[in-house]
Amino acid sequence: MSDSTISPPEIDNSKRAWLIATGCAGAVGGVATAVPFVSSIQPSERAKAAGAAVEADISALNPGEKQVVEWRGKPVWIIRRTPEQLKALEGMNAQLVDPQSDRKPDMTPEYARNVARAIKPEYLVVVGICTHLGCSPNDKFQAGPQPSLPDDWKGGFLCPCHGSTFDMAGRVFKNKPAPDNLEVPPHMYLSDTKLLIGEDKKA
Repeated sequence: MSDSTISPPEIDNSKRAWLIATGCAGAVGGVATAVPFVSSIQPSERAKAAGAAVEADISALNPGEKQVVEWRGKPVWIIRRTPEQLKALEGMNAQLVDPQSDRKPDMTPEYARNVARAIKPEYLVVVGICTHLGCSPNDKFQAGPQPSLPDDWKGGFLCPCHGSTFDMAGRVFKNKPAPDNLEVPPHMYLSDTKLLIGEDKKA
């Protein structure tokens, strides 16, 4: 019996190169499929932005004007009320569903549960979405008789969808489809001219 050694079958160079290339491609493919999956479970920049607080510069906002910013995909109204508009908020409790904003505490931070529904009475900050079916009410700041409004109208908002009306503090009037006041989002003042919408010191 001979003591010969059995050699492994030879693979020509072209096959060897093909096998190496195939193996590498498979490994790269596995990594490539794993990366998108890992990325997909991370919150996107857009998702982060959707819940992030938003700064608003109100330095150019004059009395009687409104500024709109977007927060979590919602329009947030910042309204600088005139002394006359603030005065009109007094003595209206009997006409309102929830004059003290007690009905839905989560929709009005504690610091806004007052007649003006504001930190600083001059500035109203509310989400501009009707609490009935999600329409966006129209500005009706001018006092006095107008179509679809009472003769003693003192200024506020009118929802064009089903006629719900809100005063200049976003409080809903009785006998209207909307069940609740407009939402006051969490907010705080960073300075006299800058607001932060979406965060507050008590959050």
